[in-house]
Amino acid sequence: MPRRVAVDRHLQTTTAPDGRVLTFAEWGDLEGSPLIFLHGTPGCRLSRHPNQALVRSTRAHVVMYDRPGYGGSDRNPGRRISDCVADIVAIADAVGFDRFAVKGGSGGGPHALAAAALLGDRITRVACSVGVAPYEALGQAWTDGMDPENVKEFGWAMAGEATLAAELVREDAAMRERVAINPANVLGAFDLPESDRAALAQSDWAEVTREEVEEETRNGVWGWVDDDLAFLQPWGFDVTTIRVPTAVWYGLDDVMTPPAHGQWLASQVPGARVRAQTGGHLGSDSAMAELNLWLIDGRPWDP
Repeated sequence: MPRRVAVDRHLQTTTAPDGRVLTFAEWGDLEGSPLIFLHGTPGCRLSRHPNQALVRSTRAHVVMYDRPGYGGSDRNPGRRISDCVADIVAIADAVGFDRFAVKGGSGGGPHALAAAALLGDRITRVACSVGVAPYEALGQAWTDGMDPENVKEFGWAMAGEATLAAELVREDAAMRERVAINPANVLGAFDLPESDRAALAQSDWAEVTREEVEEETRNGVWGWVDDDLAFLQPWGFDVTTIRVPTAVWYGLDDVMTPPAHGQWLASQVPGARVRAQTGGHLGSDSAMAELNLWLIDGRPWDP
């Protein structure tokens, strides 16, 4: 079993099979059912739901880790989406999770699907919430419906690592300045639907936003760079091979991950349980609780 080193439950480390350091945190009900949550892009282990009392009420023992290059985790240059699987196994072994559920939000969504496809019986259920589809599946239509800020970012990614890294250094500095003044303005010029603006304006999100923005790029923007590049490359697995019970949720008004992405995933993951929900990229408290309860014990949600 991989060695686990803990400063506190929000700053723990273990080692990947190739020797890289992986940093993770535990949230929710530490005596509850195991759930590994994969953060968005950018993000980190501190990108938890702000209402931890509600998370605990779902009986979810949530582990979140910094994907390589974010926070305290060593970079893994050139990583594919499927490369997350060895890291997930190392962390699950370190905390003593034998079988566990996996949830991925936004940029974490494809990584959750990788676990579903490649980890077999170790995974109980998987949820992909507002996750992107493979670029090769949608081609030139991949950015259709995205906010111009997102289209610009993926244009940098298509131009290559050097261009993307230089631009994201500037983006990160600007985001840090905005958050220092007003955390609700973390996404800056994005033309968000009202549901997303309302979510970001909630006072309990302010502390989480400040903490995650400070932490996610403390060692540079490489996690963000590598995520963006990985989305546009072959993922290293086929979503049609997934046999784990899988939920695919997407927002009908989402301008960060447009509905076409969720619709494609829903059509390709065998037996996917699907929710096309009113609103944008950021879910409600009740939606988080519903999804957690399904992941933990299969409790159904309203379509």
